[in-house]
Amino acid sequence: MNDLFDKIVSNKGPLGQYAKVAEGYFAFPKLEGPISNRMGFNGKKVITWSVNDYLGLANHPEIREFDAQAAKQYGSAYPMGARLMSGHTHLHEKLENELADFVNKEKAYVLNFGYQGILSTVDSLVSKNDVIVYDIDCHACIVDGVRLHIGKRFTFQHNDIDSLVTNLERATKIAEKTGGGILVISEGVFGMRGEQGKIKEISALKSKYKFRLLVDDAHGFGTLGETGAGAGEEQGVQDQIDVYFATFAKSMASTGAFIAADKMIIDYLKYNMRSQVFAKSLQMQLVAGILKRLEMLKTRPELRSKLWDNVRALQSGLKKQNFDLGKTQSCVTPVFLKGDIHEAFVMVKELREKYFIFCSIVVYPVIPKGFILLRLIPTTSHNIDDVNETLSAFSKIRSKLNDGTYKKIAEKLKMN
Repeated sequence: MNDLFDKIVSNKGPLGQYAKVAEGYFAFPKLEGPISNRMGFNGKKVITWSVNDYLGLANHPEIREFDAQAAKQYGSAYPMGARLMSGHTHLHEKLENELADFVNKEKAYVLNFGYQGILSTVDSLVSKNDVIVYDIDCHACIVDGVRLHIGKRFTFQHNDIDSLVTNLERATKIAEKTGGGILVISEGVFGMRGEQGKIKEISALKSKYKFRLLVDDAHGFGTLGETGAGAGEEQGVQDQIDVYFATFAKSMASTGAFIAADKMIIDYLKYNMRSQVFAKSLQMQLVAGILKRLEMLKTRPELRSKLWDNVRALQSGLKKQNFDLGKTQSCVTPVFLKGDIHEAFVMVKELREKYFIFCSIVVYPVIPKGFILLRLIPTTSHNIDDVNETLSAFSKIRSKLNDGTYKKIAEKLKMN
């Protein structure tokens, strides 16, 4: 028999193996100062493309003042306890009613955290006789929810409707034998690639296949649609989404999340979601702050207009320089380059130290070997100077990546 920790010594994991090189710089970096378009990193001011503050609310003066007053009024503890026992308040109900109305659903339920919230939603919706069919590129929180399912589950290829149909046919045969149902899961916006989920095409299959649809719209809520109500509104099929999920951690610049659906579904989930039944309620100061943010989302369309001005400027500028942005249909701006992880480390260090630009770096195993993904998140806080400086810097780093400069530096560093 081995010691439980023996495997930690021999296998630190696909990302953990780089911890000595990455820690504190490429992984667990420290961005400092007010959340904005330019923040402090490693003693320098850098253009920050790595914060999901889409609408610029994190450091908005009205929001900062409101948050301060809410903290003064409620503190950080109230209410104490889980919603089911002692953590329920009139403001929680008010927020849920306004969210439900905003996303055109009968009822909503506020969750204390996004990750555990959707994980628990998936777990609560299915039993052993049911079948889950989900997009292979779904976020880790969904994958972890699916892993709790003791029944059958299938993945379909990313945004591939033919693959979905194949798996729906497999799922239907199983559900007919077990007497269960089928849950299909996709995302409003896939946060790494920026593509919208094919919610309209998936919904069209409901006439042939009997399933319910859960959509995680973390990156779509607040950014897509005529009113900002998300990908379902953008694609004209919000009514076809059976369970709608969104987080407060992105456009709303806060903590927590919510689900929205028919009253019958929400009433069931609020009594059966283990992550909510057995965990502390979302604090009142946050609930009050989210109500204020929702008000601004509904009444300040100029925030989204400025966001999309910046998105278009950045994405069109990159495309003019023939950068590969994949198939993004959202604010998420992925830039795909060819290279290995060692070249990526050298390139990103120069990007941060020489050009003062901070964006997220994504490598294998998140994306295929031989590719580097630089992921940029434009926000309302950015401006045209940020865009132009970034376009200039990206052109220069791509040249050095392509001519082998970064590869030579990486090889020298490995030798030393």
